[in-house]
Amino acid sequence: MHTSALVNQLKPSETLAAAAKARELRSKGIDVLEFTVGEPDFITPQHIRDAAKTAMDAGHTRYTAATGIQELKQAVCDAFLRDHGVAYKPSEVTISNGAKHCLHNVLVACCEPGDEVIIPTPYWVSYSALVELVGAKPVLVETHEKDGFCLSAEQFRKAITPKTRLMMLNSPSNPTGGVYPVDQLEALARVAVEKDIIVLSDEIYDKLIYSGHTFRSFASFGEEVKKRTVIVNGVSKAYAMTGWRIGWTLAPDNVSAAINKLQSQQTSNPCSVSQYAALAALKGPQECVAEMCKEFAARRDYVVKRLRSIPGLTFAEPGGAFYVFFGVQDYLKPGEDAPRFCESLLREARVALVPGDPFGVPGFVRMSFATDETTLKSGCDRLVGFLNSR
Repeated sequence: MHTSALVNQLKPSETLAAAAKARELRSKGIDVLEFTVGEPDFITPQHIRDAAKTAMDAGHTRYTAATGIQELKQAVCDAFLRDHGVAYKPSEVTISNGAKHCLHNVLVACCEPGDEVIIPTPYWVSYSALVELVGAKPVLVETHEKDGFCLSAEQFRKAITPKTRLMMLNSPSNPTGGVYPVDQLEALARVAVEKDIIVLSDEIYDKLIYSGHTFRSFASFGEEVKKRTVIVNGVSKAYAMTGWRIGWTLAPDNVSAAINKLQSQQTSNPCSVSQYAALAALKGPQECVAEMCKEFAARRDYVVKRLRSIPGLTFAEPGGAFYVFFGVQDYLKPGEDAPRFCESLLREARVALVPGDPFGVPGFVRMSFATDETTLKSGCDRLVGFLNSR
């Protein structure tokens, strides 16, 4: 049966593929330590689970409005105003099936075939694929470890052409954990306004920020910036709700209207029960978020300390999210690249990491520290032993 050339050119998600390989080995009884998927290891907080049960018992199991229930849209607006000091209307909110779905919606709604989309590297593995799916062209702009893997205003300006439609930004970053300094974000915002470029700001890790770093939403730099900004966020990372599949966009009315029209013909509403759970997450007690962030911070400190003690490993210290992205160039054998390095690490040391190549940066690997400290210690021990054997 025929399949389209557009889909045939896509590669499977490397992070999901690495996780699947690790799980396959574990299913055979092999002791594999997995640091591949960006997923909190905590169970969804009790009050959120209770809200989902209550919603089911109350009969909230039918279709909702295609773009989400009004109560959740209002809660998103209230939370954004509370956390970032920026006001949105419920008409500017679309509730979707996770942040990845939101990203796709925005790109379909805003881009024409042949448009260019600027993506700083390293980037989340699905960004370029989602851009290609809408017939647009990813324009990859290299950033550097010494700069915290953050795009400068000068780099942004130089990458803009008459075909540029949009720039994708992710802070805190997957895969680096990097948090853009406020002054650097503001400089990017000035360029976006001057050149009239849409900025798609993926802020899914906005609540996972560590000491010494400050998060600032891109939409918070004034009304002219907000008019050119589409925010993507959700409940998956901060509230340990990856499987509930609830994300949202905050966008100007005309963009929201386009996304709403698309979603009405595409997926219709996200899961009704998950929407009520997300409502409880946003409106309920927030101490659970702070507790999880505190635990992630301790894990980050441990992993950073261990990696710093290994000669030849380089990385920019993560200020948010739950990843470390480190260079292994000094440990590559002749003719070896990061994907082969990860294959050898999995085969010989039973440690699963993700190579940096699908994130746009060869010679690096990504490690998620969204797991318990015992597993992190064993994983670091195995990594050190593997590197010492080279």
